[in-house]
Amino acid sequence: MATWGAADDVAGGTLGDVTVRNILRTSVGGRELRIRLSNAYGDQPLVLDSVYVGRHQGGAAVVAGSSRRLTFGGKTSVRIPAGAMAISDPLAGEVAARESLTVSLHVVGGTGVITAHNRAMQHSYKSVSGDHAADESATPFQTESSAWFFLNAAIVTTPRQVAAVATLGDSITSAVGTTIDQNRRWPDILANRLGDLPEHRRLGVVNEGISGNRVLDGVAKPGSAGASALARLDKDVLTKPGVRTVLLLEGINDIYGGATADRVIDGYRQLIARVHASGRCIVGGTLTPVGGSFVFTEEKEAVRQQVNEFVRSSGEFDGVVDFDAATRDPAEPTRLQAAYNGGDGLHPNDAGNLAMGNAADLDTLRCS
Repeated sequence: MATWGAADDVAGGTLGDVTVRNILRTSVGGRELRIRLSNAYGDQPLVLDSVYVGRHQGGAAVVAGSSRRLTFGGKTSVRIPAGAMAISDPLAGEVAARESLTVSLHVVGGTGVITAHNRAMQHSYKSVSGDHAADESATPFQTESSAWFFLNAAIVTTPRQVAAVATLGDSITSAVGTTIDQNRRWPDILANRLGDLPEHRRLGVVNEGISGNRVLDGVAKPGSAGASALARLDKDVLTKPGVRTVLLLEGINDIYGGATADRVIDGYRQLIARVHASGRCIVGGTLTPVGGSFVFTEEKEAVRQQVNEFVRSSGEFDGVVDFDAATRDPAEPTRLQAAYNGGDGLHPNDAGNLAMGNAADLDTLRCS
């Protein structure tokens, strides 16, 4: 099952003869770690001749002696065609829950269009020229980035009853507004709660949010907000191993862009139908307040309220998480509580994400 995941998007520029060090945090533990790499939006083959995984020490450094080479079909290099993904061979041994890992990739030649996940709220690092994937020191990694590069999922073998929740959303799910490198996104908080359950009830979490994303419209290209939720559901969510439940929190950007409540709800219904057709459950999240932000108008607030009423009362979702109720100011319910405001009236801060991560009834997320 996927113990970590990210949604594919497009980064600007190109890479060549450079090592990228990504950092991820597992949700549940397991054995036989595999890493899934993506060239989904590439326009030419991606060639990696050195891929290593290790335990993260801090910054770009790897815990000494923890770095291990990944293979692909028994080979130490991999060529990923444009539009494709590749999964590494299983790595013997155990991976702990909530463990920070490094995944270091040496890119041979040039990349063309880069498949990445922007605004990750986690630093990655680029090296000086050359293959530094096996280097456990931070010294060669002199450039910070806020994107994950080519990294799509971390997969572990777990007891059969352990599955995953995929959170599908926008920048609020990506948790723009939280402290970078601290794993304070609301899906991280949710993962901590689910990971503390007895093994037979435990669930992992994969975060499939993309900043600026919409339910209805969107194209993956540099500077955009990714393919729409409707367009990327299969690739980003349903193909993640072990996903049993989808938790949807998306629609603010559609409303800001002029979509009516009926259009957003039609999009929700398509997502519900497709998730159900795949044999999974889908839980709806109410849209959080945006009063005082650049996206707020009285007309758009009325649309948000209509959409939230559908989520709460239609019965078409398999469950509901009321993020709106968890974050709104009781005195001014169109606004986030002041203590939860990340500064722009739209994105919750660390405290707001903590409230959101604690908002779900965990039994609601089990697809039974």
